Amino acid sequence: MGRMNVRQMWKAKLEGKSVPGATSLPAGFSAVRVPFKGQVLGVDPSLRGTGLALIEFAPGRQPVLLRCRTVKVAAKFPMAHALGEIHRAVTSFLDDFPVTHVALEQTIYVQNFQTAQILGAARGAAIAAVALRELPVFEYAPLRVKQAVVGAGRASKEQMARTVMGLLGHGRALAFDEADAAGVALCHAFTWRE
Repeated sequence: MGRMNVRQMWKAKLEGKSVPGATSLPAGFSAVRVPFKGQVLGVDPSLRGTGLALIEFAPGRQPVLLRCRTVKVAAKFPMAHALGEIHRAVTSFLDDFPVTHVALEQTIYVQNFQTAQILGAARGAAIAAVALRELPVFEYAPLRVKQAVVGAGRASKEQMARTVMGLLGHGRALAFDEADAAGVALCHAFTWRE
């Protein structure tokens, strides 16, 4: 068999197969990784366009996108209304599915203090809905998400959307916010350890 690309290696790893050329682990670590099993709600927080994607993972099969949505809130509505919509949307996913884990994209760099506050509030609305259910929340830097899913930390939104659709075998194009949310969920399943 020829050299595997990053996507093929992640697929093999997710399925619990050996990955040729993988480096050995330090003493005390097991080389066997148990593939993630369960449903992950990925969240790409934003005040006016929060992406949500719920993906089911089972060993030996391709991840399945169960539901995705972009919570769009027009600029004419105040911030409090937008935060309520984000909270309601996350709660709806949690009501309708047995979510195992929730994965959020971290806010790493923002251009100004006000933007940081707005993004923090959007993240808080999503996290509060999850916290009320006492579900675990995992956070991932955007660079890590892109590396885990696409194989390149500087991948474009278009590359991310195409790769996510390929990994999920999804026919229709996902909105960028939904693709980013699905990417966070995929990153969680690909890199999660018990």
